[in-house]
Amino acid sequence: MSSDRVQGATDGDADAMQVVMIGLGDEKFAIDAGLVREIIDPIPATKVAGAKAFVPGVINVRGNVIPFADLRIRFGMPVQTHTADSRIVVLEVRLDNEAVLVGVSADRVYEVTEISRTDVQQTPRVGMHWKPEYIRFITKWRDEFVVVPNMERILN
Repeated sequence: MSSDRVQGATDGDADAMQVVMIGLGDEKFAIDAGLVREIIDPIPATKVAGAKAFVPGVINVRGNVIPFADLRIRFGMPVQTHTADSRIVVLEVRLDNEAVLVGVSADRVYEVTEISRTDVQQTPRVGMHWKPEYIRFITKWRDEFVVVPNMERILN
């Protein structure tokens, strides 16, 4: 999978949300497909002096220089080297009321699918690897709980 265009969320079923399922370590995350612009193979990042730890550099995506965020660092997970399954998910998020492209690391990308908004679970306040404000909600996918992150808060 070198470069796949992902279509935005549809308005078909109000109880369903189209998402891109990604993995970080043993955790599974459902990223709103409306934010995803493309999925690319890992490319070298250029470190930026004084940058935040979780956004250590920038990448060149089709001539556009965009920030590269390592979600593992933001979630307090151990840093891992790229594997054959690693991908960069290019997102368009609103930061300070401006649309910004950001590349985020993923250990693997599973698929584009729909999740139900009716199976939403409250975010537990204990036992989590990340801050509750980084999570929109938790839901079920294939009999597993998955986290739907709030990418704007994570990247802001």
